Amino acid sequence: MARYVQKSSYEATHLDNEWIILNTDDYTVTKLNDIGGLCWSLLEAEQTLESLTQAVGREYLETEVSESEIEEFLSQLMECGLVKYAV
Repeated sequence: MARYVQKSSYEATHLDNEWIILNTDDYTVTKLNDIGGLCWSLLEAEQTLESLTQAVGREYLETEVSESEIEEFLSQLMECGLVKYAV
């Protein structure tokens, strides 16, 4: 099973239900909602799709998030250069 982790320790700020990730290597800014911010914070350590999906389910009981949605989110973070496969 694939494991994911933050590519580097980028600056992250939480402002008004929104997370802002500053990629100081590529000089980019990425905005995340609260669920994305939770996933981002969990990705400081290696995570799987299953572990992220379960964590979101525990934290946001009224919101259904599927593994495929988490996978798409991780794919987008990888495209932005923020997340990589853990080795």
